[in-house]
Amino acid sequence: METVQIETESKKYPVFVGEGIIKELNAFLSKHFSTLTKILIITDQTVAGLHLEKLQSVLKTWNPVIFTAPSGEKAKTFEVFYDALSTALENRLDRNSVILSFGGGAVGDLSGFVAASFMRGIPFIQVPTTILAHDSAVGGKVAINHPLGKNMIGAFYQPEAVFYDLEFLKTLPIHEIRSGFAEVIKHALIADPNFYLWLKTDVHDLNSLTLEQLSDILVKGIRIKNEFVSQDERETGVRAYLNLGHTLGHAIESEMGYGNFTHGEAVMIGMVFALKLSNELLGLEFHLNEFTDWVKRLGYETNIPYQLSFESLIGKMKQDKKSVGESIRFVLLNEVGQPRLQEISETVLLNELNSF
Repeated sequence: METVQIETESKKYPVFVGEGIIKELNAFLSKHFSTLTKILIITDQTVAGLHLEKLQSVLKTWNPVIFTAPSGEKAKTFEVFYDALSTALENRLDRNSVILSFGGGAVGDLSGFVAASFMRGIPFIQVPTTILAHDSAVGGKVAINHPLGKNMIGAFYQPEAVFYDLEFLKTLPIHEIRSGFAEVIKHALIADPNFYLWLKTDVHDLNSLTLEQLSDILVKGIRIKNEFVSQDERETGVRAYLNLGHTLGHAIESEMGYGNFTHGEAVMIGMVFALKLSNELLGLEFHLNEFTDWVKRLGYETNIPYQLSFESLIGKMKQDKKSVGESIRFVLLNEVGQPRLQEISETVLLNELNSF
């Protein structure tokens, strides 16, 4: 088992990574919540069918309440948020209750926002079941979606702990592995050239990743995430660098309809575009063709879906959280491991999208 200590201005908490570490959850709850009254598990339909029974067996002495959301981004709607809060109220959770987020990034975002909102904030613990959640489960950004923008309604609210049991990753379909691995590549590009080189040299088939490799990759990604979050919990500065690829990626997700295109696969297209901008606007000497050949072999699309209009994508990008006024800001790279925020005019952006 590996333990990474996350340190933010508001809270310090552990991330436990390893096979079978879910068995330690009961002891953690007993030790840290001596007056615990109730547990609400928020999960989704897919994870519930695969793994809920295992989690319930670990927590059987608590007889947890279960709320099951739709799978994927469909979990992050006002209606589902309202229903989850209704479940908490109907089952009389109180300030000594704990919410357990059991699923991928979407469930984590929903659960954290429910926890932040219920009685103005009760504790929650992340129990991720996807690779993508190595990014989303750490750092305390929780939110739901709005038709006009992804993650636009939410809060900064840190969990009490993260239990990352690698056993749950064994059932992931390949598109979910790709989605999560895109965020791993992002962490390497913004923070660690050697990590990026190792990934590009050693990872040729996402289906053949071993649990040992996954553990190493996830722990490295979590440590990089902590470097940014510990300096800037509420994203007023360097934490924004974690959004490499997300400005265009979120716009693609929104235009395609949430849940019709995985987060990581949309972010990959956004990263390819950001790397192109970095080469052309900042003079980055990055072998973009070599990069796109690699990620295509891993199964990624690298082009914007043909049915999307650039004008609509720009409209969505103007609503991005990093944008200020009508200015669109992208995370670009001066060098691999040296990110920066760059304002780009709409005219330049439209030209770059057309040439992309």
